[in-house]
Formats: sequence, structure tokens, C-alpha cells
Amino acid sequence: MVCQVPGNATTKVKPNHADVVQSIAETKWLAQTALKMVLLTAISRLLAQSPPVSPDRPWHSPEEQQITREVRRFHLPTLPIESDRVYSLTELIDLAEARNPETRVAWENARAQAAALGIARSELLPTLAAVALAGVDRNESGLGSRFYRQTIPVFQLSLNLNYTVFDFGVRRGRINAQTARLLTSNFGFNDVHRQLIYDVSQAYYRLLNAAGQEEAAGASLVNAQSVQQAAEERLRNGLATLPDVLEARSATAQAQYDLQAVLGAEEIVRGDLATALGASATMRVRVQPISEVPTPESVADSVEQAIYRALEQRPDLQAQIAVIHVAQAERQQARAAFFPTLNVSAGATAQSLSILQQNLPWGHTADLTGGMTASLNWTVFDGGARRSRLVQAEAHVREAEARVSAARDQIENQVWSAYSNLNTAFRQREAAAALVTAATQSYGAALESYNYGVRNLLDVTNAQKVLAQARSADILARTQVLAALADLAFRTGDAIQANTRKTLP
Repeated sequence: MVCQVPGNATTKVKPNHADVVQSIAETKWLAQTALKMVLLTAISRLLAQSPPVSPDRPWHSPEEQQITREVRRFHLPTLPIESDRVYSLTELIDLAEARNPETRVAWENARAQAAALGIARSELLPTLAAVALAGVDRNESGLGSRFYRQTIPVFQLSLNLNYTVFDFGVRRGRINAQTARLLTSNFGFNDVHRQLIYDVSQAYYRLLNAAGQEEAAGASLVNAQSVQQAAEERLRNGLATLPDVLEARSATAQAQYDLQAVLGAEEIVRGDLATALGASATMRVRVQPISEVPTPESVADSVEQAIYRALEQRPDLQAQIAVIHVAQAERQQARAAFFPTLNVSAGATAQSLSILQQNLPWGHTADLTGGMTASLNWTVFDGGARRSRLVQAEAHVREAEARVSAARDQIENQVWSAYSNLNTAFRQREAAAALVTAATQSYGAALESYNYGVRNLLDVTNAQKVLAQARSADILARTQVLAALADLAFRTGDAIQANTRKTLP
């Protein structure tokens, strides 16, 4: 220790025993604190990789925040939507097929399967490997009673060729299996487009229905307000009672409530359409009003023709057929396992060797060496494993064929149901149009009669409610026809055919 004394002089003082003990204690405390911090950090990292501590509360960790940051990178693509443009269904389908991530998932899966086919095809060709080696070996070699230092630098270049001459169809079976799997992936890609077109079409028609329902609810609100105004006018003239006015106000409030419910449903459907397009649900897309969308009056094809087309062009059924080909290729591989395989290997090596021994001059040699081998491999006995694999493969073939038969039955039933629903929608459309005409006339007559004092307000409000229901049913019937047409195109596979894309309403 150094102690400062008067006169600007310093004097060395021998440290006190208590000070030394205190210094040692402080150092020990700091070391323990540092060790605890290190242990706590390590334990926290270990706990972050462990399951939740208890079942009664959510699990949170730094890793969760890292995953959250990574999720932000996968944002939805921005669609080139013009705010002042009215989009048709065909245009929206084109946008969805180009931007929806589901199509890219199916596309990349098909590309990966094409690469797997390339790997299988490569087995038909030989493999050639080049190996270059360089090194120095230094040791002490004994001769008699003495040891001599020996240094040997080595450089060698080798080429190895391996080729399977024949295998009785093993490689060809793998190629056939991968070819069939590629077909399955391609048909699955088409089916993703079929499902996407259906989802966009249904969301589009639901939005048309919601917009039409908004218009109908607005007209019903205007009618209810007209009835209320007439009742209040008659009350002021002493021709109506207060209960009549209260009834009219109640009908207006109900019409306003119905309008708000329709507006809320329309917002939800707009989000559904944006999601089907592959964009954020907050994006708004302008579509045609239901009055400008042509509604067919009937379907030209018979149900037998629709079923025939479905069995011809449904991609999910085609994928099931490709699965049969996969099973047949696996059966081919199982049969080929009973036969031998012949492999040929050839190699050539160019090497350069040098040697330096103690008390002797350098030595060097270079040469070209090589060899060729042919091997015939045949499994004579395997305890019945090959036989069991063959039985398993044959069972898979029969299973795939049965799945195709079941899929055919299901597709026929789906087309039949879609066709029946479409005909029902056509009939409901006719009935709804007649209902609107009759309800409009009834409401007009009831309101006119009420103004002349011939009918009471209850008759007018009932007629107004019937007219509101008729308008809603008419809009729903028109969109049901369009939705049923889209459903039939989905069930038959017409939606992904190039000649039907331009005919979408």
C-alpha cells in the first residue's frame, strides 16, 4: 500500500491483514457473481430449447421472437389492381393463377419430381470418377543395426468407370415409377388450378350476391321510409293512429338493420375474394353489378355428356390412373429382384513416385496402371423377402385400381348432384322473377289503397316485407345459377380447359 503524508512525500506502508482478507472476499464475490451470470445464461438457453414449463400458460421464448421476425419476410405479393377498374371473372382468375402461392407450390413440386426422373434416368449411363492424390511419406527405415531416413513424394491421378450392364429391369422400373410420379404431380398441378378457379368463382359470385343484396336492402329501406312518411302524414291529418306510425317506424328500423347486416356480409366476402386471389384481405376489387352479368337460362348438355367429360378430363382421376402406373413400376422392380445383376468396373491410374534415402541420390519412376473387373451378383436366398415385396407390390396395384373405381363412382355422383342443383337453380330463378313481379304489384296496390284509406298499415308493411324478401330471393336465385354453373364446371373439369375460359360469365 502507498500512503500519502504531508510534505508531498509518499511512504510505503505494510498492508493490514484485515484489508487483505476483505480484498480476497471481494474478489471471490465477483468471481461467484460472474460464474452465476454465465450459468444463468447457459440455463436460459437450454430452457429456450425445452418444451413449455407447465400446461396452464402459453410458451414464450427468444426463439419465438426470431420466428416472428422470419414470418414477416413471407409477405403476400402485391397484385396490380387498379382502383378505378371493374374486373370480370376471367381477369380475376388470370390474376389468381399468376399470383396465388398455391400454384407455385404445385409447380415447384412438379419441377422437383422432374428432377427425380432425371436422377432415375442417369442410372442407365456409366459413372466416371476422377481422383487426384498427392502426398509425402517420411519415415526411418531400418537396415541391419542402423536406421536411414527415407522420403517418398507421391502424385497419382486415377479414373474409375462403373457401369451396370444389365439388371433385368430394375433401373427401368425405377424410371417408370418416377415417370408416373411426374404425371401425378402434373395432374396435381392442374387440379390446384381447377380448385383455384372454383374458389375465385365462388367468391366472385358471393360478392355479386352481397352487392345485389345491398342494393335490394337499400330499396327496401326506401320503401319502408315511404310507408313511414305516408303514415306520419295521415297521422297529422287525423286519418291514422299512433300505433300505425310506430309500426311503420319499426319497419324502417328493421330495414335499416337488414341493410347493415348485408353491408357486413359484403365486407367479409370481399376479403374472401382477395384471399382467393392470393392478396391481402384488405385489398378492394371492383366487380360488375349483378344486373350486368348475363345469366344463362338453361344448360345445353345432358347429364350423361357432363359425366362423360368429367371422367375424361378430371385431373384428380387422371392422377389416380398415374398412381396405378407407379404401383406397376414398383411391381416391375420387385420381379427384377429375383434375377442377377452384372456390373463392370474399370480404372486407370497414372502415378509419379520419387524417393530420397539418406546418403543416396534421388530416385524417380512413373507408370500407368489399371484394371478391370466384372461382378455378377445374385441373391440366392433371402428368407422370402423378395417374394413378400412382390406380393406387396401386386396388392398395391390392385389397391390403386380399386381407388380409381371408387373415384369414378364419386365423380359421377358429384356431377349428377351439380347438374341437379343447376336445374333447380334455373327453376328457382324463374319462380323468383315471378315472385318479384307479384310482390312489386302487391306492394304498390297496398300503398295506394292505404293512401286512399281502403287498406290498413299492417297490410302495407306486410306487402313491403314480402317485396323485400322477393328482391333478396331474386338476387340469390340469379347468383345461385351462376354459382351452380361454376360448380358443374368444377365437377366436370371444364374450368381448366382452354376452350371454356372465354365463356365464363
